[in-house]
Amino acid sequence: MTDLAENTPRTLSNLRVIAFLIRQWRRRPAFFATIIAFTMTATVLDVFVPIAAGALIDALTNPDSSHTHWAAYAAFLSFAIGVNACRQIAIRFEVRFSSANMADMVSEAFAKVQRFSLDWHANTFAGSVVRKVTRGMWAYDVITATTWFGLIPSVSVMYGLGLYMLFNWPVVGAFSLTVTTIFVVLTILASTMYIRPQNIRSNAIDSELGGAVADVVGGIATVKSFGGEARENDRFSRLAWRWRAEVKKTWLRFVNTWLIQIVAILSLQAGLTGLLIHMWSSGQASPGDVVFAITAFLQMAGYMRRFGEEFQNVQRGLDEIQDIALFEDMEVQIEDAPDAPDFVPGAGEIVFDDVTFAYENAAGALYEDFTLTITPGEKVALVGPTGAGKSTFVKLVQRLYDVTGGAIRIDGQDVREVTQASLRSAVALVPQDPVLFHRSIAENIAYARPDASMKEIRRAARLAHADGFITALPQGYDTLVGERGVKLSGGERQRVAIARAILADAPILIFDEATSSLDNETEREVQAAMEAATAGKTTLVIAHRLSTIRDADRILVFEKGRVVEQGTHDRLMSDDGLYARLAAVAAG
Repeated sequence: MTDLAENTPRTLSNLRVIAFLIRQWRRRPAFFATIIAFTMTATVLDVFVPIAAGALIDALTNPDSSHTHWAAYAAFLSFAIGVNACRQIAIRFEVRFSSANMADMVSEAFAKVQRFSLDWHANTFAGSVVRKVTRGMWAYDVITATTWFGLIPSVSVMYGLGLYMLFNWPVVGAFSLTVTTIFVVLTILASTMYIRPQNIRSNAIDSELGGAVADVVGGIATVKSFGGEARENDRFSRLAWRWRAEVKKTWLRFVNTWLIQIVAILSLQAGLTGLLIHMWSSGQASPGDVVFAITAFLQMAGYMRRFGEEFQNVQRGLDEIQDIALFEDMEVQIEDAPDAPDFVPGAGEIVFDDVTFAYENAAGALYEDFTLTITPGEKVALVGPTGAGKSTFVKLVQRLYDVTGGAIRIDGQDVREVTQASLRSAVALVPQDPVLFHRSIAENIAYARPDASMKEIRRAARLAHADGFITALPQGYDTLVGERGVKLSGGERQRVAIARAILADAPILIFDEATSSLDNETEREVQAAMEAATAGKTTLVIAHRLSTIRDADRILVFEKGRVVEQGTHDRLMSDDGLYARLAAVAAG
């Protein structure tokens, strides 16, 4: 099996990811404006806290002033209260804003993933997709909260204090702004050019780890059947240690960049305080100015520590959210035409008109100039060796793939010119390996028609000969079937799937080895049910057990993407061709 991490992960630039984030932030502009307004107000007030502290010290050391110190004290306290009050208001708005945006973002990512083609899903671990979506959702929260309440205040306060110093003590201000600028630039470069490449590699293996868990848990019955627990433990342990090796490198790179922060803080501490002490000793600064310098240093040092850590957290968040941004950026392989109308169900005529089709990365086309007409109400069986093109035929009818040449028309409508959802609602499928959702049996049957009444659900179950085993269950139709229907046997799952197809009441029915998991007695019962369900409907039956298709109106024998024989069972047996040979092999 190919590991996800063996492929170089596709990445977006920071600017592309930031543009994606801005689109999320613009969803609720009133909330966004309120949060920014209160955040910036808190930041401006924060700049004045050390200034007010210095003014308070000057007032206390000035013997000529008897009341100024209380005014200075009131100003100092007011600024401190204002900072915290504004931040509280901003955070309360942000909680509502971000939680709503996160719900929208993850819902849209889920919707986009559903629209990707079967090929995309076949080549992607389901578990890794889940990990990417959930990781990206929480990354949004980290980025938003850290940017608004960390990075913006940090940069604003550091430069705000630096500018204040520049106007009052040019040398001190120039030194402070220089150290701050060098620190900010080096932190950004280290995060984007040194940490980010390694972090993306760590994320790829993290996604693979989630995919491996889902892969084994989803196939746990097979693992236990073959006593494979120890093998899977070893395999997962090797993957976990690969993850550990990559994430260790990532974390150490974070630690290494803290040296920039340490050097900047020590430089600021030594230079800022030393310069103002020198100015005080020469009479160019008051005691309050020195207190301001110490207070400003403590504040700036705190913000420097926060900026270094928070910028790295934001960069990590940008790396983690880029998978969702990539989903938004990816083209949907099978897309509805602009302003496509809904499919209008008719009698169920299916026409393949000079169809050419090739799978992506295939050596050649499976179908070339393929032409075939299935008349309304006809029951057609598709047989042939594995890989002959039978399953592809029904997938093209459902437009799970687009043809590369020619056209497929159902009831005179080109399947590419109508909406996919409306087209597929007119085609009911019973697959060889039915997948049920971890919901009740009633919900699984009603998946074809969510508005169906319980009476209609029971009728469909009776026609599919499923009502007997369902009502025997302790919770009957309310029984939860487990993930992928694991609580039911293979035959029970297929009968539920047949009931679902019957309830759909679609003009076209497709049975893909629909009775392959049933015992002989149940197969006869379901065959009778299928006969009743298919009356007057166009029916396609893919079968390897040729005994199940003797009564088909027409049997199409596929070989290498072509129909090499067609006719009734008796006629094809008399022709002594490929169908007769397949029948002989099946008879043993």
